[in-house]
Amino acid sequence: MSILYLLIPLSLVLFGLAVWAFFWAVRNDQFDDLEGPAYRILFDEDDPPPAARREDDATAARHGREEDA
Repeated sequence: MSILYLLIPLSLVLFGLAVWAFFWAVRNDQFDDLEGPAYRILFDEDDPPPAARREDDATAARHGREEDA
């Protein structure tokens, strides 16, 4: 019975931490976009970003090669 004097305050402290963590996550927009990352994996991104493409073109021009666009 004396263990309850330890377990009840401990459970209340853990519950308080869980509530605090939930409200912190909501305040910091952790739950802002739940579906975006799930759909993002389905899109095919074969083309490199425009900045990388320009660097590749500049490298090819330096080495005397021209790539067909």
